[in-house]
Amino acid sequence: MYIIIIGGGRVGYYLAKALLNEKHEVLIVEKNAQFCDIINEEMGSVCVRGDGCEAATLTEVGTSRADMLVAVTGEDEDNLVACQVAKHKFNVPRTIARIRNPQNEAIFKKLGIDVTVSATNIILEAIEKEVPTHPLTHLITRADKGLEVVEVRIPQDAKTIGKSVKEVRLPEGTKLALVIPKDRKPAIPNPGTVIREGDQIIALTTPELEEELRAILTGI
Repeated sequence: MYIIIIGGGRVGYYLAKALLNEKHEVLIVEKNAQFCDIINEEMGSVCVRGDGCEAATLTEVGTSRADMLVAVTGEDEDNLVACQVAKHKFNVPRTIARIRNPQNEAIFKKLGIDVTVSATNIILEAIEKEVPTHPLTHLITRADKGLEVVEVRIPQDAKTIGKSVKEVRLPEGTKLALVIPKDRKPAIPNPGTVIREGDQIIALTTPELEEELRAILTGI
């Protein structure tokens, strides 16, 4: 694939190295001339000095033929603008934006960014896997489809324990995809599947319904 990376700092640098090793065609757009020189000395002519938020720069680097644009600068606003210009002016199929402030994630998704990556949220979700008081973990987010895959863990005081799936009124448009019990093999749930303490339930939902789904399954 032809992948354009906006931002040649540490994240962009190591991302480019990894993608080049996987034989992708990669080009970095970076404002800082010194960063560009360092990258080009090490990796070859893969970095162009310029502002990735400007249409003229994106035209120069052939964004119209890019398969993906990844914006990883240290500024959320720049990452948002670069992705929006790439998607709406150059019809880039996939855009990925780094987010430093997790509070900006919702607006990025509403504005059509395909994938957002927040280091803060990644760390929080790693903590949630270890702390049973946090029963919901995001596994996959597809902003372009309005879809999320989440994992809900059933705590010991959940009101759904002992109930079958057909007895639980799930939000419309939400589906349970897999139940992973503590002491049995994972199974695709059916209407008669009984919910037990410690079950890990993988579900398909939307960002708007995930909190309602959590509340229904855990009863908290």
